[in-house]
Amino acid sequence: MLLVVVSSCAFCVTNTSSIISNAYQGIQDEFGISREVAILGLSLFVVGLGIGPMLLGPLSEFYGRRPVYLVSYTAFTLLGLPVSFANNLAVFLIFRFLTGFCGSAFLSVAGGTVSDVFAVSDIFVPMAIYTNGPFFGPVFGPLLSGFINQNTNWRWTFFTINIWSAVMLAILVFFGPESYAPVLLSKKAKGLRKETGSDALYAQHERVVAQKSLASTILTSSTRPFQLLVREAMLLLLCLWSALLLGILYLFFVAFPIVFAQHGFNLQQIGLSFLGIGIGMISAVCTMPFWARHYTRLVETKGNGVAEPEFRLPVAMVGAICLPIGMFWFAFTTYRSVHWILPVLAALVFGFGISYIYIAVFTYTTHAYRPVAASAMAANSFCRSSWAAAFPLFARQMYTAMTPAGASAFLAGLNVLMIPVPFLFYRYGKRIRSKSQFTLS
Repeated sequence: MLLVVVSSCAFCVTNTSSIISNAYQGIQDEFGISREVAILGLSLFVVGLGIGPMLLGPLSEFYGRRPVYLVSYTAFTLLGLPVSFANNLAVFLIFRFLTGFCGSAFLSVAGGTVSDVFAVSDIFVPMAIYTNGPFFGPVFGPLLSGFINQNTNWRWTFFTINIWSAVMLAILVFFGPESYAPVLLSKKAKGLRKETGSDALYAQHERVVAQKSLASTILTSSTRPFQLLVREAMLLLLCLWSALLLGILYLFFVAFPIVFAQHGFNLQQIGLSFLGIGIGMISAVCTMPFWARHYTRLVETKGNGVAEPEFRLPVAMVGAICLPIGMFWFAFTTYRSVHWILPVLAALVFGFGISYIYIAVFTYTTHAYRPVAASAMAANSFCRSSWAAAFPLFARQMYTAMTPAGASAFLAGLNVLMIPVPFLFYRYGKRIRSKSQFTLS
């Protein structure tokens, strides 16, 4: 149940990032701004998604997952109201950033929650479900936004989010228990002290928290993800790969309208074109039981009963090959003379590949960096969101100067360069981890 709640909240948050994509024209008309300035509403939200986990993710390792979820999601819900009712551009952009910041807990802390609840041997399918919550959200956003903005005022784009997030907050309050074992042990120790009157009963986590001030905790939690990025080359490369992929996904929110406008698509139809990516992602999740069995076989045959993190990576190997194939296919079917179904099918292959890669990267990261899983995921989220915020800002210029075919082929080429990553880590990852103080060795 907790997995469903956390994934649904993440889905709502990431949907909020991209739901603006078909509201740009209404925002431009309302505030008298250019398209690039309107796109800042997307970019600033994603910047907030990237910065927030640097604080919220590691804080959950001190105070638990539930308090971070409740405080951040309550703020996300309330701060969404000024976005909907904004009467000037400054209010709109500032609160878009703040809502992104507050909603970001579900992009980093949730990975730790999945790691808390499920054993290493059973985490594959749950992580696949969680991974597609936050990444199917951006794909669903333009679809929903297309129908809203085709038929009513742009503000209803955000009114819809206000209602949705309020419902999710209520569900989180009643069905989102604490999952972090050290915090649960601390609560148990407090209960035993109250029952027995013995002051000797303390959990180790209580002593750790008692020795740290709030200021030092915030400083530590804000710097640890950067320490990981600087000191862990393996994590840095995984983060950069994740960042490139999410940057391309968010770039598509600008590129798809350019490509499919050539076929005379209206806003609703442009939104529906994103179904290709979404169906690809869902298809990838449906294959996870097979990969879970494959993982078990690797543990038994190659690991002699030891579950090595590298056994998660065969999924990424397949995804690393599928993704550039889908992108090259998309690149060479972006012409007006080519039937629109072909780029949609190419997007399906792209969605399948990106889902495979993210599932593998997330499970590998939380497994290999299990002692600091939330911090490692916060570092990943920071890198992903930084690139996702930047890519839409130059997408129009890129697709105009290079043409849709040239721009898409260039991005596909970048992903070809990343194909060796999972193969190299599969072979040498254990050796690299043995030299790290942060990973399981």
